[in-house]
Amino acid sequence: MTGKTILLVIGGGIAAFKSLDLIRRLRERGYRVVPVLTPAATEFVTPLSTSALAGEKVYQNLFDLNDEAEMGHIELSRAADLVVVAPATADLMAKMANGHANDLASTLLMATDKRVLIAPAMNVRMWEHPATQRNLRTLQNDGILTCGPDQGDMACGEFGFGRMAEPLAIADAVDAALGDGPLRGKHILVTSGPTHEPIDPVRYIANRSSGAQGTAIARALLSLGARVTFVTGPADVPPPVGADVVAVQTADEMLDAVRSAQDVDAGVFAAAVADWRVASASDQKIKKDGKGLPVLEFAENPDILATVCASKARPALVVGFAAETQDVIAHATAKRARKGCDWIVANDVSPATGIMGGTENDVVLITETGAEDWPRMGKDAVAARLAQKIAEVLNG
Repeated sequence: MTGKTILLVIGGGIAAFKSLDLIRRLRERGYRVVPVLTPAATEFVTPLSTSALAGEKVYQNLFDLNDEAEMGHIELSRAADLVVVAPATADLMAKMANGHANDLASTLLMATDKRVLIAPAMNVRMWEHPATQRNLRTLQNDGILTCGPDQGDMACGEFGFGRMAEPLAIADAVDAALGDGPLRGKHILVTSGPTHEPIDPVRYIANRSSGAQGTAIARALLSLGARVTFVTGPADVPPPVGADVVAVQTADEMLDAVRSAQDVDAGVFAAAVADWRVASASDQKIKKDGKGLPVLEFAENPDILATVCASKARPALVVGFAAETQDVIAHATAKRARKGCDWIVANDVSPATGIMGGTENDVVLITETGAEDWPRMGKDAVAARLAQKIAEVLNG
């Protein structure tokens, strides 16, 4: 990693003192660290101590006559290999999510063409506030990587999520973001979203899948250094930045895209593929003419998961998904045996759970050794846990 440059934006929070240790940890790994202090950050750490640890000039002022004579904020934002914001305060996250650029830090973050990693840090109530969670989802959908926050005691005397991740964990996340994570060199296929099966040019059969869980899984795999081919139906959320995205509409198109993926080490089949399609979709809009109801004849769609499992080019690890409304473990266990996959990630999507289309998931991982019940958590947390287990298997 020698020669890689990290642009480190230090926000104004008590966790800023950890950023001094982060600079040391990053430099130990051979990174060059260029620090940027927000005005509030200087209340917690000094430019002198930051500069001494980084061995670099500290940048603070958007309107510095010397630096800005050559558009310094543009050069800073694009000369780095990765931009890290630690601590990422609620204010900085809000600025990033809403496109504000009224100081050096926020302007750099708007002007950069590099990946951005944030390490949130704030009071637990601020972290749990709907505005912060809304901003977090926006940032993740924009492709911003996250590390933490952790749970624990805080300087304010409260306990909960909001502690900035430890410097070693952030340094590990930097390694992963720059392609040196545990999945470096691995190619993983992820399917996501619903499929739309046409009835006529304006109508189709679909389901309530938003694509959020598949997208979160792809982001988590990317953060561990994997190359990700992301085959997605018409999802509600944007595809992950950094993935090789293949957009499809129907189950047949998704199968073709899956077959086209070459040299895949693992496949995660999170898409909610329609089981049936209209056998003969009309090429013109079907009119309501008062002469009775149209008769639609259905045909079964291809079974993508079973096809992959039976293929000679079967990946070393195949993970399927099972969305059930009753007897989740029994149905998922039977599905795993029937399809021939290694794992099934099963969940209860009955309306009362709020899972389908929601922000959380409550899954059971079905493997050859039995059922592993995970606690209900956010879809990003589910994705991170699944990605880590995939990395453990692929690395023996």
